[in-house]
Amino acid sequence: MSKASLLEVKNLKKYFPVKSNFLFSKNKEFVKAVDGISFNIYEGETFGLVGESGSGKSTTGRMLLRLIEPTEGEIWFQGKNLTQLSDEEIRLMRREMQMIFQDPYASLNPRMTVGEIIAEPLTIFESLSKKEKEKRVGELLELVGLNHYHSKRYPHEFSGGQRQRIGIARALAINPKLVIGDEPVSALDVSIQSQVLNLMKDLQERLNLTYLFIAHDLSVVEFISDRIGVMYLGKIVELADKNRLFANPLHPYTKALLSAVPIPDPTIKRERIILEGDIPSPANPPSGCTFHTRCPLVMDICKQEIPIWKEIESEHFVACNLYNEK
Repeated sequence: MSKASLLEVKNLKKYFPVKSNFLFSKNKEFVKAVDGISFNIYEGETFGLVGESGSGKSTTGRMLLRLIEPTEGEIWFQGKNLTQLSDEEIRLMRREMQMIFQDPYASLNPRMTVGEIIAEPLTIFESLSKKEKEKRVGELLELVGLNHYHSKRYPHEFSGGQRQRIGIARALAINPKLVIGDEPVSALDVSIQSQVLNLMKDLQERLNLTYLFIAHDLSVVEFISDRIGVMYLGKIVELADKNRLFANPLHPYTKALLSAVPIPDPTIKRERIILEGDIPSPANPPSGCTFHTRCPLVMDICKQEIPIWKEIESEHFVACNLYNEK
């Protein structure tokens, strides 16, 4: 039986205009933050999105919630095209889609108590009495491993891990179907990261949640994800089930990323692939394959032709000229 897609993204783009140095210049330049990506997320799964800083991961997450308006493309959620909805329709749709932000302190209002922060979505979307709200806030705090009495405190009175738990509780307040985690553990200590990741997995099973998990740490993504998309300079270059991706990476960029993941066994040696140079500017991306300026396996065709998105094996897709029949 085929899985049902909760979210489907088609040819999504986000170009940010760049101000010209010349007053009367007619040539507009754009930063191509996201440049035509397509993927789907199945109901109940965790879809990981990885890549270096500047690859367009966070911009993608924000576009899915329409916190940033897409330049082009379609976002289908539960049979509705989000790019065609009015502001009021989007506001109501946000009941079903929530976000956990990277910095747990910056995303919490320091002037509000934890109880007020968690109750805010309930105030906006639900018609509950004060007593019902307090009860719901207490349930949510206990759900994420905190206590009811924490609701009277302010964000600065908590540790980073506790603040992220508060952010998770706020995201879950109105029972969303999709939760987007924008590097939700990257600002936390390693020991705290594992606690938050285990909490997210536990909540997914208990509440039947679907996650889009954005990160740059592949070991974290491997732990929590079912399928993984690898982004480079605004494009997805490889997409596969996590076991298949880690066992048989196809794209040279994916291979380089995986070679940097530490192995907790000193007897196992892994050949490290060092990429030369930095990720190019999205305002002036290279021609052909955007990875060709750093690729250790670059061919002449890579400098002219954009790679075709191909399914090499079942549910394993890659965009690389190494797999082009030409």
